[in-house]
Amino acid sequence: MADARIGYKRPMARPYPTELLTPAEMARADAAALAAGISTETLMEAAGSAVARAIRARFRPCRTLVLAGPGNNGGDGYVAARYLEQAGWPVSVAALAPPSPGMAAAAAAARWRGPMVAFGEAEAARAGLVVDALFGAGLTRPLAPELAQVLRAVEAPLVAVDVPSGLDGATGRVLGYAPQAALTISFFRLKPGHLLLPGRALCGETVLADIGLPQAVLGDIAPRCWRNHPSLWSLPSLDVNAHKYTRGHLTILTGAAMPGAARLAASAARRLGAGLVTLHAENLDLAAMLRADAPGQLVSDAMLDALLPDARRKVWLAGPGLLPNDATRSAIRTLIEAGKTLVADAGALIAAADTPDLLRGAAVITPHAGEFTRLFGVPGADRLAATHAAAARLGAVVVLKGPDSIIAAPDGRVIINDNAPPSLATAGTGDILAGAIAALLAQGMQPFEAAAAGVWLHGAGAAAGPPGLIAEDLPPLMARMLHDLSA
Repeated sequence: MADARIGYKRPMARPYPTELLTPAEMARADAAALAAGISTETLMEAAGSAVARAIRARFRPCRTLVLAGPGNNGGDGYVAARYLEQAGWPVSVAALAPPSPGMAAAAAAARWRGPMVAFGEAEAARAGLVVDALFGAGLTRPLAPELAQVLRAVEAPLVAVDVPSGLDGATGRVLGYAPQAALTISFFRLKPGHLLLPGRALCGETVLADIGLPQAVLGDIAPRCWRNHPSLWSLPSLDVNAHKYTRGHLTILTGAAMPGAARLAASAARRLGAGLVTLHAENLDLAAMLRADAPGQLVSDAMLDALLPDARRKVWLAGPGLLPNDATRSAIRTLIEAGKTLVADAGALIAAADTPDLLRGAAVITPHAGEFTRLFGVPGADRLAATHAAAARLGAVVVLKGPDSIIAAPDGRVIINDNAPPSLATAGTGDILAGAIAALLAQGMQPFEAAAAGVWLHGAGAAAGPPGLIAEDLPPLMARMLHDLSA
C-alpha cells in the first residue's frame, strides 16, 4: 500500500511545557476548565481541529479511516474527521460503539455527516491512513482481543489521538497490545507515558497541541513530575572572585582493580567545573600509576580517616571501579557518618545490594536497571513509583539510568529524561555521568537539580558526539553543552 506521508518525520519538538500530567491529573485539569466555564464541547472541537491540522501537515490526502471509541477520545476523532472532510479528504468513521446520549462525544458524532463503515479488520486493512481515537491515556485494562485484532490489521500509517490505544499514559507500559503510531497528538501537557519506554517509541512523532485550557488549572493540581529540560535547574556560575576551592573539591575513591573507571569520572568532573578533583588511591602502587596520568589530576594515598577532617572535601564519589567488598562497604558508612555529600555508583551499589539501607543518607545514587533490581527488587510496571519509593526509603535522590532515565527525589518530585541517544550504550559512560553529577554538587547545586542537570548534559553531549562515540569523548562534549547553556 502506498505511504501517505509527505516524506519527513520530525522528532518530538522542543520546547514543550515541562510539566507532565498523569491521566488522573489531566482529568482534574479538564474538570477545572469546566468549572471555569470552558465546556467539554469547546475543548473537544479544539482537540479534533488540532488532530486534523497535524495530519494535514504531515500526510497527503488519502482514504482515511477514523476508529472512534464511545468516549471523549472518540469525540475528538469525530471532530477530526469533519475537519479533514472539509479539507477535501476522503474520510469514513468506524464506531466501536455510539457515545452515550448527552455526552459531548454524542454531539460531535451528530455533527459528522460523512460515511460510517463497519468496525472491523477489513476496513482497517484497506485504509490509506488510520486515526486511532478509540481510547485515551487513561485506559487501565488490556484491549479486548477483537479490538487488538482490528488494530493489528492496520497496514497504513496510524495516527493516535492522545496515545495509541492500549498504552498506559501514566507508566508507558503496554496493556496487552498497543499499535505502533507514526504520529501521536496530545493536548495541554504530555503524560509520563509519552516519554517512558516503550510508550515513547510506540507514539512515534509526538505533537502537543494547545486546546485552550488555561495555565491556571495547574495551580490546584501542583504537578510533581516533569520532563527534563534546562529550564528546571540553574547551573553554577563563576563569581569574579572565584578560585579553585570556591568551585568545590571532589574526592573520588579509586580501586586498583579498575582504576580507569574513576579516571573517567574524574575527567568528567574536571570538565564540568569542579575546582579540584582528587583520586584517592587504595594503595601506594596505584597512587604512583595515577600520578603519571593527567598532570592536573590530584592523587592522594593518605588513609581515608586522615582526609575526612578537611572541611573543603565536602563531596565524594564512591563506586566507579570499586569492588563490592567489605572495604567499599566500610568507606560508604564512614563517609555518610562523617556528613559528607556522597554520590554512590557501580561497585558501591553492588556492595550494598544485600543491605540497601547502608546507602541511607547518600546524596545521589545512580543505579542502572540491574543494580536497582539487586538493591530494591524488580521495579515492575510502574518504574516512576518504584524509583520514588527507593528515594523515599534512602532519603537520597535516585537516578534510574536508561534511555528514559528517571530522577526521583525523596519528597516525591520526579523528572523523566528523554534526550539520551543509543550511542551512550557503551562502557564507561555511567562513570562519566557519576563524575558530572558529583562535580555539579561540589559547585553548590542541590542533589535533585544536580542529578537532573548531569543526566541532561550527558544525553545532550552524546547526541552531539561523533560516530563511534566512546566514554572518553563525552567530557569535552558535555563541557560544550554546559558552556552553551551558560552563555
